[in-house]
Amino acid sequence: MVKIKWVTGPAGTGKSAIMGSVADTCKRNGVLAVTFFFASYASPDRRRKTAFIPTIAYQLAQHLPALKDPVAQAIRDNPLLFRKNLRVQMEALILTPLRQVVVDSKVAGVVLVDGVDECEAEQYFGPHVSLVSPRARGESIERTKDQDQLEILQVLLEVALDPVFPFRIVIASRPERVFREFFSNESHKSSFAPTLILDAKYNPNADIALFLHAKFGEIRRRYNLSPSWPSPEILAILLDRASCQFIYAATIIRYITTSRHGSPHTLLDQVLKVKPSSGTNPFSHLDTIYTHILQSTPNRILAVKWLRILNGDIPGWASIFAFMRSPPAAFLVNLLIQTDDGNAEHVLGDLHSLIDVPPSDDLERPYRPYHKSLYDFLYSKDRCGPLYVGDTQCAEFLWDRFLDICMREYT
Repeated sequence: MVKIKWVTGPAGTGKSAIMGSVADTCKRNGVLAVTFFFASYASPDRRRKTAFIPTIAYQLAQHLPALKDPVAQAIRDNPLLFRKNLRVQMEALILTPLRQVVVDSKVAGVVLVDGVDECEAEQYFGPHVSLVSPRARGESIERTKDQDQLEILQVLLEVALDPVFPFRIVIASRPERVFREFFSNESHKSSFAPTLILDAKYNPNADIALFLHAKFGEIRRRYNLSPSWPSPEILAILLDRASCQFIYAATIIRYITTSRHGSPHTLLDQVLKVKPSSGTNPFSHLDTIYTHILQSTPNRILAVKWLRILNGDIPGWASIFAFMRSPPAAFLVNLLIQTDDGNAEHVLGDLHSLIDVPPSDDLERPYRPYHKSLYDFLYSKDRCGPLYVGDTQCAEFLWDRFLDICMREYT
């Protein structure tokens, strides 16, 4: 029986937007059982597998209230359950409770799991091993993100194939090797619906065109612009440059609505004037927009250093922010890396189309990039070109700021 469908496509093709729309539709129709959206720029619970099964169990218990008592009992029986591996958690928190209740065969429901390719590596623990650090036990068990992503896929397949599990599962990810190999495995194929590949065959430009029409309509109303702006010819150029990448359209709209460097007319003209260098890079137009936006900042290299540091993977970041939540509030990050009051606004003020910048009086919200493709660009020397800043330069900048603060505080 077909129980799982894979939705895939390159970066920026709108996978998360589609999954969000599907979730909204399923919720309106009363068939949304679970949603879990992995995101590399979110909190640890959404970057790693640790909270995956507990979240599914909780949401299933909300969807099927009869599951609440069995799930709660499983936790009381084994308080360390959340420190076991995914298979053990899945059996105790999902399958065993489902076997203990009567589930109407007509119960329909969908489980939506997005961004599995953004799940980071976590330490591995055997079925009877708790989440005690391997180093604390004198062991060294390193996991790769591919292993953890495969573990998630395998657990989802196991739970989907169990007769007591009445739901269908939709998984969205980029077409990375671990996913291609998993979904092409002949022994599993009877359980998979045909893969939905978000490429030109499904005419994503039609959806991108609707998005652009709607957003430019909002801009026209806000600035009292002519109903004929932008012209059909300009919209056609933007659609062609989008190359089926929804993120391109979303980025230029954010740039036009947030930039401080001109009117919507002027900003759109700037977008149209920047052209990619020749080559075979499929993200050339997106890269050109990223480059243009970064070059509009007063100090482009400093801006890139900030963006790299905000992603939290620079050597030294974990040590400095070890006692804070992850990701830390923008307010706290500013205290560390800005050289004086207002420096954050000076550096990031022109980057609101790329990253969510909380207001200066917000003490809670972290910085959040709008899309992972920004970091794909920043981490590639070939794509980033003269804007590229390596790990060493970023780490030196981070530690210079840290030492400067220490010197000022303790001397």
